[in-house]
Amino acid sequence: MAMARATSGLQYPERFYAAASYVGFDGSSPTKTLTSKFAKSTALLLYSLYQQASVGPCNIPEPSTWKLVEHSKWASWNQLGNMSSTEAMRLFVKILEEEDPGWYSRASNSVVEPVIDVQMNNSKVEPVIENGNSYPETKTISTQNGSEVGTQDKDIVVEGFGSVEVYDQWIAPPVSGGNPKARYEHGAAVVQDKLYIYGGNHNGRYLNDLHVLDLRSWTWSKIEAKTGVESPTTSIPCAGHSLIPWGNKLLSIAGHTKDPSESIQVKEFDLETAAWSTLKIFGKAPVSRGGQSVNLVGKTLVIFGGQDAKRTLLNDLHILDLETMTWDEIDAVGVPPSPRSDHTAAVHVDRYLLIFGGGSHATCYNDLHVLDLQTMEWSRPTQLGEIPSPRAGHAGVTVGENWFIVGGGDNKSGVSETVVLNMSTLTWSVVTSVQGRVPVASEGLSLVVSSYDGEDILVSFGGYNGRYNNEVYVLKPSHKSTLQSKIIENSIPDSVSAIPNVTNVESEFEAGHDADPPVCIIDADPPKSKGDLVSVLKAEKEELESSLSKEKQHALQLKQDLVEAESRNSDLYKELQSVRGQLASEQSRCFKLEVEVAELGQKLQTIGTLQKELELLQRQKAASEQAALNAKQRQSSGGVWGWLAGTPPPSRNADDA
Repeated sequence: MAMARATSGLQYPERFYAAASYVGFDGSSPTKTLTSKFAKSTALLLYSLYQQASVGPCNIPEPSTWKLVEHSKWASWNQLGNMSSTEAMRLFVKILEEEDPGWYSRASNSVVEPVIDVQMNNSKVEPVIENGNSYPETKTISTQNGSEVGTQDKDIVVEGFGSVEVYDQWIAPPVSGGNPKARYEHGAAVVQDKLYIYGGNHNGRYLNDLHVLDLRSWTWSKIEAKTGVESPTTSIPCAGHSLIPWGNKLLSIAGHTKDPSESIQVKEFDLETAAWSTLKIFGKAPVSRGGQSVNLVGKTLVIFGGQDAKRTLLNDLHILDLETMTWDEIDAVGVPPSPRSDHTAAVHVDRYLLIFGGGSHATCYNDLHVLDLQTMEWSRPTQLGEIPSPRAGHAGVTVGENWFIVGGGDNKSGVSETVVLNMSTLTWSVVTSVQGRVPVASEGLSLVVSSYDGEDILVSFGGYNGRYNNEVYVLKPSHKSTLQSKIIENSIPDSVSAIPNVTNVESEFEAGHDADPPVCIIDADPPKSKGDLVSVLKAEKEELESSLSKEKQHALQLKQDLVEAESRNSDLYKELQSVRGQLASEQSRCFKLEVEVAELGQKLQTIGTLQKELELLQRQKAASEQAALNAKQRQSSGGVWGWLAGTPPPSRNADDA
């Protein structure tokens, strides 16, 4: 029997001292060791971090610009500012492990480390028992005559989370507190070493609870959300949404709800006030959906695909500017991915959007599409390596240029492999595989990246694989990114990246402090004096600040114009409504007048008829009067002739008779 040592079991600051000793900061010539092992930029950064960790912030006078190496070392150290010693130690070790993953195994003969009670018998390793589950070790460390040989930094037993952990293997860390309800299709985001879980689906019911897992103490707690003061809102139960960290806030975008809205809603949770609010966004918002992908690129969100409330699959592309809060629909050229939902998306070097997998109503995909965010052109590159099987409902996260994808399913079973895509070479490889119905082989799980003890870790939560899960699983990847600039950007102040691109530095490091002024070039002809160099840098800085100020003013002006346009549109709409009301009143009045005109027409027709009857009566009267007159005249004429003839006129009585 022999005792096995754990490389990552060495805690800070001992771990930093071991790394510094390996690099050469042990009394020998560190500059020569640095330049012989690492690139010049990496050597310069390691030097400045060592000084920051061991001495503190730079307070030595600035050397002459003609002493190129000394000035570069001073500038690199000085630009770290007030970075804490602990942070500098962690960053030093992280960069070393990024550049030389096996450094510890080569330095282990001279480093004293704590011993973990993992028993070994020759090349066989006993499995680690944790919480009743067995996690076999993928690497065997053979022992020979009681001493260890062939130790490596990958797939080794390390001390972490209060138990034993391995590289490239999923383990369940011991967590405490009240676990969230089991769920899938939830949102997950990490802010300052805390994992936030929001919403999801459990037994067909949408959830709206918010939980947080402290990734240092591994303790769950529930957040009782409040209602915001500005644009107050309550958290609506949802699933299939996206949760994006934005400063000290969480943005919940889209998602399926019981009563879906017409367009995508963006809600904001303030981590300081613990309050939800609905953001007011300008422009034409995309139709509401769930199962979409949302990626943060700079200060914009890129939304692709998903499924709307009518179960229509989508492949549209939209961008939300988080500064102006404006939607923009993108009509990219090329052939886009087919309509799909439950896919994954990643962004590489802030320029390329990668879409992998997803599903339709009948099938799942394993195709890879790339969108150039500068030219807005789709392409479908050739995939290399072990191409993953079709899947949907999987989760992905990037660590440098590596895109890790876990879980998902193909309508038949869950996917057991955890795969990684090198986004620079588009080459796939399998990280690990699980056996049985393990939560990481689920659909609708979440995956985030965080750090523990100075190393990157992947954290998975929830999912559905025949049952709803609420377990936390952790994997420490051994895949290291070659994007050194990415490490610097994410780990130290932006000012560090402004270190001049120095050529011909290696000879100066080897020569030490007493070297003669070198003949070299710094991106151009060297300035004639220190004042000239400072003036040039100040001028460039002022120019950049001026450009940035102009862009901010332009964005602010655009936002004000949008607000004014919105106000004018509102006023015009009110005026239009008023005109419509007046028009409706006039139409009603016209209708009444038309009725009155019709009635008057009928009366006129009646008057005409009466007039004709009157005329007829008048004619009849005239005829009667004429007839009477004629009769009277005849009577008068008969009396005269009778008298002449001797016939007496009839008596009055006879006439009356």
